[in-house]
Amino acid sequence: MTFFLFLAFAAQSAAPGAMQHLQAGLEARKQHQVDVEITEFREAARLDPGLADAFLNLGAAYMEKHDYGAAITPLKRALELDPDLLVAHQFLGYALLAQGYAAEAIPHLERVGAQEAFGIAQIETGQLTEAVANFTAVLPKQPDDPDLLFYLGHSSGLLSKTAIDTLIANHPDSARAHQALGKNYLVLRQLPQAEKEYLEALRGRPDLPGLHLELGQVYANSAQWPKAEAEFRAEAKLQPGNAEAAYRLGAALLQQGNARDALAELKRSNQLKPEMPETLYSLGKAASLAGESSVAEESWRKIIELEKNASLAAQAYFGLAGLHRKQGKLSQAQQEMQEFQNLQSTIPTPRSQ
Repeated sequence: MTFFLFLAFAAQSAAPGAMQHLQAGLEARKQHQVDVEITEFREAARLDPGLADAFLNLGAAYMEKHDYGAAITPLKRALELDPDLLVAHQFLGYALLAQGYAAEAIPHLERVGAQEAFGIAQIETGQLTEAVANFTAVLPKQPDDPDLLFYLGHSSGLLSKTAIDTLIANHPDSARAHQALGKNYLVLRQLPQAEKEYLEALRGRPDLPGLHLELGQVYANSAQWPKAEAEFRAEAKLQPGNAEAAYRLGAALLQQGNARDALAELKRSNQLKPEMPETLYSLGKAASLAGESSVAEESWRKIIELEKNASLAAQAYFGLAGLHRKQGKLSQAQQEMQEFQNLQSTIPTPRSQ
C-alpha cells in the first residue's frame, strides 16, 4: 500500500501548537520514523480534536506500521469531521477489511473504487457474482498479479460450487445433477460411483454434449479401453468439431494398438485445434507405429519448439531418438537421447502421495 504526505490546509483554524505537531509528523514520515509520526499526530489531535488532518495522518501512520486495528478509530474520527476525505475512506476500508470487518469495509471501498479490495470484501460477505465481476474488471490492468489471480480463481470456484450445490439441491434427478456428481467422483478418482452417475445422466439425456466424453474418461482412467473408445466415438459422432473428442478417441485406439485408425483421429484433432502438445505427442507416436516417419518427426519437433524444457519435450526427444535409430541415423539419435537425458535430469520427480 502506498502512503502519501497529507498537508493540512486549515492552518488558520487549527488550535495553537496543533499545526506545529502536524508538520513535525509529516517531516518524520519523510524520514520513515513511524513511531515519531504517531507521537506527533496524536499530539496534534489532542490539541485540536476538530482537526481532521491530524486524525487522518494518525490513522495513516498506524496503517504504515501495519497496526490496522489502531488505525480504525482515528480514521473514523477523520470522516466524522470531514465525510468527503476520500483517502480516509480508502484507508478505513483497507483497515476494516484487514481486521475482518468486511461488511463495514464495503461502503468505504466502493466509494473510492478500490475494486480489488472491494472484491475481497464481497467474497467474505457472500456476494460472489459481484466479486468475480470486480476482479475481472481489474484483470486487464494487472494480468500477472498473483494476488488478483488467486482471488479471481477463488471467487469463481466458490461461485461455481454454490451454483452446483443449488443445482443438486433443487434438481436432484436431472441429468445435469448426475453429471455434476459424476464430475466430483471423477476428480476424487471414485470411478465406480462416477460411472454410475454418468450412466444415469445419459439415461435421461443421451444426446447431451459432453457426457460421453466424461464417461469415456472414467473408463480411460481405469484402463477399460474398449469402453472408453465406445464413449469417445459416441461423443465424436455427436460433436464432429470437438478436437478433444477426436484426441481422446485417437488415444484410446492407440492404447489398443490400432495405430492406423488412431492416426486418422489424431490428425483430425490437430486440424480442429492445431499445436496442442498432448495431441502432437500421440500423433507422433501413432505416425511412427503406422510408418509415417515424416509426420512423426514433424509432430515431435513441434512439441520441442512449443514445450522446450517440459516433460513432453523430453518424451519427444526420446521418440525422435528411436525413430532415427531405426533409420540408421545413429549420430542424430545419440544426440537426441542426450537431450532426453538432460531434460529428464531437470524435471522434478513427482512425490508419492
